[in-house]
Amino acid sequence: MIGTRLPLAFEAGLILPDDGPIAVWHPAGDADLSTLHDPHVIQPFRPAHDLWCARGRLTSPEPEGPYSVSIVCLPRAKAEARALIAAAMEKTSDIVVLDGQKTDGADSMLKAIRARHETSAPISKAHGKLFWMEPTDAFADWSAGPALTPGGFWTAPGVFSADGIDPASAMLVDALPSKLKGRIADLGAGWGYLSAHVLTRDAVTEVHLVEANHMALQCAEHNVTDQRARFHWADATQWTIFEPLDAVVMNPPFHTERAGDPGLGQTFIAAAASLLKPSGQLWMVANRHLPYEATLASHFAKTVELGGDARFKLLQVERPKRRS
Repeated sequence: MIGTRLPLAFEAGLILPDDGPIAVWHPAGDADLSTLHDPHVIQPFRPAHDLWCARGRLTSPEPEGPYSVSIVCLPRAKAEARALIAAAMEKTSDIVVLDGQKTDGADSMLKAIRARHETSAPISKAHGKLFWMEPTDAFADWSAGPALTPGGFWTAPGVFSADGIDPASAMLVDALPSKLKGRIADLGAGWGYLSAHVLTRDAVTEVHLVEANHMALQCAEHNVTDQRARFHWADATQWTIFEPLDAVVMNPPFHTERAGDPGLGQTFIAAAASLLKPSGQLWMVANRHLPYEATLASHFAKTVELGGDARFKLLQVERPKRRS
């Protein structure tokens, strides 16, 4: 709700410099930035990035800087929020503004920052807080980016399954056949765990890693170094390829922000069907409670449950239905 709090901050004494670039870090695709003059939007999530581009905003997945002012929209994940604050402090000369919802930890972040640095009084409105401060190097130790974990893979704050291998993906890897071959896509590839295992099959000629999170894709480029890998920063539900594929593998997301959204996984299923050859196959894993069966029946001729456990179901899906 930055559009609600930012005008109140100007009334309360927030003064932005007359010149110098303004950056807004990671705003939601529907955020109201109308009180700012021509800000640079930094948005690494491809669907939101494309929304800002469509509005005519200068948008990039990473900071370019330096900036006179940085306005940081705090994400829910604590480690990601800290890394974002450290990056903004480093790139900014005059003012750093932080905005976030209480449900995403805005109160605790304000407390942590005030333990190190002086801030303005917070603007509290619409279940969130906004406050500002001068840039400082006091938060340099919060900096974090792609790094090698003790498990032997590269990951970063804000990337799905950043702390370890996702158990559903591990289950899918164990179920994949040894005779996978041809051209394959990994939709929602994350940091590349599924793709790395697909590429252990000699008969695979290409694997397309399709991932909307720019940082996750950077991690995947560290983790998957096989020359058969192709990397795409893209919304998997919109991504297309000229020549149909032999197979798709995926562990599709099912959350939009905090809320569960089965429709997201259903859109992934439809996308997979559109990418496959008539003889193509989809291999996927999903939380057992998710209602995907009707969508699978609508888009494919055959679905077989390969097993799983109380939490997850493993599905082999064959023969996409062609639509007029």
